[in-house]
Amino acid sequence: MAMLLGVLCTVPALRAQTLESVLSPGPVIKGHVKVEHDCAACHVRFDRAGQDALCTTCHKDVGQDVRQRAGYHGRLKPQACRLCHTDHRGRDARVVDFDPKTFDHRQSDYLLRDRHAQVECAKCHVAGKRWREAPSDCHSCHRKDDVHKGGLGLQCADCHNERKWKEVDYDHDKKTRFALTGKHLEAKCDDCHAKGRFKDTPRTCIGCHKKDDDHKGQYGDKCDSCHGVKVWKPSSFRHDTDTRYVLRGKHRSTRCAECHTGHLYRQKLGTECIDCHRKDDKHKDTLGKDCASCHTERSWKEPPRFDHEQTRFPLLGKHADAECKECHKDQLYRQTSGQCIDCHRKDDKHQATLGQACGDCHTERDWKTTRARFDHQRTKFPLRNAHAAPKVKCSDCHRDLRSYRDAPLDCNACHKKDDKHEGTLGLRCEQCHGDTSWRVAGFDHARSRFPLVGRHVTTKCGECHATARYKEAARDCWSCHEKDDVHKRAYGTACEDCHNARAWRLWAFDHDRRTDWKLEGGHRKVRCDKCHDQPAPKGKRAAPLDTACIACHRRDDTHDGGFGSRCEQCHLTDDWKKLRPRVH
Repeated sequence: MAMLLGVLCTVPALRAQTLESVLSPGPVIKGHVKVEHDCAACHVRFDRAGQDALCTTCHKDVGQDVRQRAGYHGRLKPQACRLCHTDHRGRDARVVDFDPKTFDHRQSDYLLRDRHAQVECAKCHVAGKRWREAPSDCHSCHRKDDVHKGGLGLQCADCHNERKWKEVDYDHDKKTRFALTGKHLEAKCDDCHAKGRFKDTPRTCIGCHKKDDDHKGQYGDKCDSCHGVKVWKPSSFRHDTDTRYVLRGKHRSTRCAECHTGHLYRQKLGTECIDCHRKDDKHKDTLGKDCASCHTERSWKEPPRFDHEQTRFPLLGKHADAECKECHKDQLYRQTSGQCIDCHRKDDKHQATLGQACGDCHTERDWKTTRARFDHQRTKFPLRNAHAAPKVKCSDCHRDLRSYRDAPLDCNACHKKDDKHEGTLGLRCEQCHGDTSWRVAGFDHARSRFPLVGRHVTTKCGECHATARYKEAARDCWSCHEKDDVHKRAYGTACEDCHNARAWRLWAFDHDRRTDWKLEGGHRKVRCDKCHDQPAPKGKRAAPLDTACIACHRRDDTHDGGFGSRCEQCHLTDDWKKLRPRVH
């Protein structure tokens, strides 16, 4: 001992070593070299059980396995580390007593099944790395077998199994958002997953069937709207039930593209006939868009089923048998006039003189039949009595077919030959004549300018009207009573000043009131012609008379004018020979 202590004290190279290091049983393995002189790194003085804690302190992964009871060490029965791992046997000593051939892999975290149980350890455990560092994911070992080039991720077990790598056991319905049905069940993976590309594989039909899309994308990418998974052709689309437009007639055999010319989902297709048949519309929009009111789905050119009764011009009589083109000269039907004259202008013998209301006289049954159609009572000349007699023809008043509207309404126009008055009474024949008979039943002379009174009432017309030119008859008395004028026109021609219509001999003239000379005394008894002995000038009642006494009594003037011409100063009107009292 003394010698040992002497060596320790005298050798400088050993002065840094501890007692434990000097007493070391041998060199440690290469992995422990850095703690070879630090015995406390692995040993606890006087506590052999504490050594295990130091082992797991350095070997943290092993310590974690033990604590979690995972991995190889976690599954072993609890025991001291030194029972399996001993050191101080040299640098190259094996501190792990491990035989790969007898190792039970079930004690690890990776159970070997099927083909994995036959694989050599070196295939997974690479030299130079710990056994526990061998990867447990499929991709790490099968990277070269991954034809997907990582496109499906690292979860190879989702499709592949340990029995055989190329044997794929994948539930497409449960593990993806695309359940395989119909023909898809028979399709190969590569048909949809080209070049092993599984990730981001399109789930739309157009993604795989673009080459089958005869519509060139025109109808969008919702192929399943028309095509089914059982068979791509023919289309499973049912236009009658899948849309609100039922296909009938020729529409059933019409190709989709003939109606759907634009993009199906971007361009909304109209359901009106005109939307597809605008080029067939010979009417140029004049009849509106309700093509179905005339045309049918069986054939666009099929004879129309148009109900003309629903228009403003129902077809009656001969119109029902007429062809459309007889009235509709072109295809612009709505612009066809509903006026008779527009079709019957050539039949209008009146040459438009009666206007365009042909229906007032003519009927749809027969153009030439107007009987009982035209109501003359609605005109300005209603037919009554003799005018309505069957023997009276239209031509009696209307000289030709152009003269109906312009036919004169005055009697003279038709009865001029019957006018015995030769137009002297004017054209208002109805003032005397009636429409029952041309003969005058009675003329009311009171409506004329010479009302009949007195003896004139019983006088015959011919006594005053020498001819039928009645209006030329004079209205003054003297013209008819010239032979009765005993005064020889001394009192003019105004016989009515004295005579009246009751009787010619009954006359009365108030000289006092109607003249400036009052009759007094003996003058009252004097005959008119004693004073008025000269014819009256034209337009005068009587010839002018001098009012001086001497004018009439000149021969009675015994004074021969000696007392002047004022006889009334002495003589009285009662008697010429009587003088006024004041005269002596």
